[in-house]
Amino acid sequence: MLHTGAVETGRQAWPPRSAVVVNPAKVADPDTLRRTVGDTLTAAGWPEPLWFDTTVDDPGRGQTEQAVAAGVDVVFACGGDGTVMACVGALAGTEVALAVLPQGTGNLLAANLGLSDDLTAGLAVAIERGRRLLDVGEVDGQHFAVMAGMGFDAQMLAATSETTKRRIGWPAYVAGAARQLLDRPMTVRIRLDDQPPLRRRARSVLVANVGRLQGGVRLLTDAEPDDGYLDVAVLNPRTLRHWLLLAWAVLRRRERVPRMEVFRARRVEITSNRAQPRELDGDLIEPGHTLRVQIRRRALWLCVPGPERAPDLADDASAAAERLVEEGPTTHR
Repeated sequence: MLHTGAVETGRQAWPPRSAVVVNPAKVADPDTLRRTVGDTLTAAGWPEPLWFDTTVDDPGRGQTEQAVAAGVDVVFACGGDGTVMACVGALAGTEVALAVLPQGTGNLLAANLGLSDDLTAGLAVAIERGRRLLDVGEVDGQHFAVMAGMGFDAQMLAATSETTKRRIGWPAYVAGAARQLLDRPMTVRIRLDDQPPLRRRARSVLVANVGRLQGGVRLLTDAEPDDGYLDVAVLNPRTLRHWLLLAWAVLRRRERVPRMEVFRARRVEITSNRAQPRELDGDLIEPGHTLRVQIRRRALWLCVPGPERAPDLADDASAAAERLVEEGPTTHR
């Protein structure tokens, strides 16, 4: 099912200027990529894009900042989840739109928003000029569009080799997960906005902007990337039977999932009794005792399928006003 939401527009110049931020390690045929992108954009009346390769030291944020400084209107993120996350960090709060050209294994943002993993289709989405204004999450100055996690989910990522992911795709995560299923839980204190802290024993705590995991599994059925809230899932399976019951309920899309609690908040602080692996959008960050997450509302323009509309400056004013609205009370469910 395609979840693109309301299609809007930001301030869109014509002809649009663009840049491609590409992870060369994810691209099998760079020459074909450049030729396809250049020919497709030229045929649509767009100028030749700027090109930036990511590096080990800079997975895309610095390159995207260079593109924004050069005055582009659209940045194509061509790579995996790490490339997309780096671009999100540089584009959050700007009027420059992100277009995703998935090349990696997980491609979580593309999967959650119903975006194709086909290169030609991805270019067509940007050319159609449909836009959706999304929330993003922020952790210690880093931004994410999908989810942050602490505990089991990050352990699974650490246990999954890049070689296996390249060879078999997302099922590689299953093997990584199997090795971590029966590890001991952590004791956590979870503060949601200004509410009194909750104390739980948990295997994993996920703070999500959208609800779909690797392999298309939808964990959080009500999570939407533009509703102004983060959805928080606290998972506490302790035995193999607990894991099987939880997985079955998720796969069957049951309203109630055993061994999982769900909350909503705009600010989340998770503190563990011991240092835990942590991740943002499927990329590992430094382990730590604490994960502090806050939402930035309506901060990222994303190219999505939809009809082209004439540029409307009222959209920009509305977006700016939304960002200045004082946050309301927390709700839980």
